[in-house]
Amino acid sequence: MKCDWVRQNILFYVYNELEDDARYEVEQHLARCPECALELKAARAFHTTMSQAPVEEPTPNLLASSRMRLQEALETTSPGAWWRRLIFEPTTWLRQIRMSPALAAAIFIVGFGGGIGVTYNYLATRQPGTGIALVEQTPAQPPVEASTITGIRSVTQQPGSNQVNIKYDTISTQEAQGPLNDQRIQQLLLFAARNNYNSGVRMDSVDLLTQQPNDTRVREALMYALQNDTNPGVRLKALDGLSSFVRQDPLVRDAVLRALVSDASSGVRLQALRMVEPMKADSSVRSVLTRLAESDQNASIRSQARLMLAQTPEMD
Repeated sequence: MKCDWVRQNILFYVYNELEDDARYEVEQHLARCPECALELKAARAFHTTMSQAPVEEPTPNLLASSRMRLQEALETTSPGAWWRRLIFEPTTWLRQIRMSPALAAAIFIVGFGGGIGVTYNYLATRQPGTGIALVEQTPAQPPVEASTITGIRSVTQQPGSNQVNIKYDTISTQEAQGPLNDQRIQQLLLFAARNNYNSGVRMDSVDLLTQQPNDTRVREALMYALQNDTNPGVRLKALDGLSSFVRQDPLVRDAVLRALVSDASSGVRLQALRMVEPMKADSSVRSVLTRLAESDQNASIRSQARLMLAQTPEMD
């Protein structure tokens, strides 16, 4: 994928306006391209700045004038299909009913039949011997549409349980509650870890996601946070969640090695160095350690890399 295409879609990605397949392609490219990753960080910084600006409510005068302009536009629009006229021109079809007794009678019969059906349904659900109608159980809440979320306000876990409370914004603030393995809770946590402007919420979300690193989507979100999050505390949390997969998952090992080489935080780099120590005999790890031991600007990392290489047996 070309960098030009990715940079043209960076803002759509930040504002969560890309389709799932395009979003996946962008994320894959960002994992391989440092220049585009910097572009993403700049776009996120812009988004954060804009998010901090107060949102003003429209005045009553503005709402009234907007409605008037909308009404004028509707009145001057050429007539569309019959169903559009039915919705937008109720006075027209009501006048037609008044002038057509046969049509009015048909509508009355349909409405009367519908009323009988509703009454029969209600009576059929009444529990025998009581005057109480049986109420069906409320179905589970549907999965959250990520495109409808404008931000996550807070993420909290109830002490001593796996119940998670998440307050999130659509048009107004909403709240979801459920266990960590609930699909709705997982979707909100994954969204918060990638997109939220509040670093505290991102950290809480990543912290909870580290409790389920076996989920492939969670592991991908942790690797994404490790490479792209602007807060070093969030990146450290992501490292903690990935620590048990460095040995068995090459993608995780590569992500940790990238953090070791290029992360801006010395604390994150030292943690990554400790994580790859058990695999210092691996060729890719050994290559990175050699480069760090020779020329890294951080004296502590340079010293640790030399010590690890000295303890590694020579390869034939």
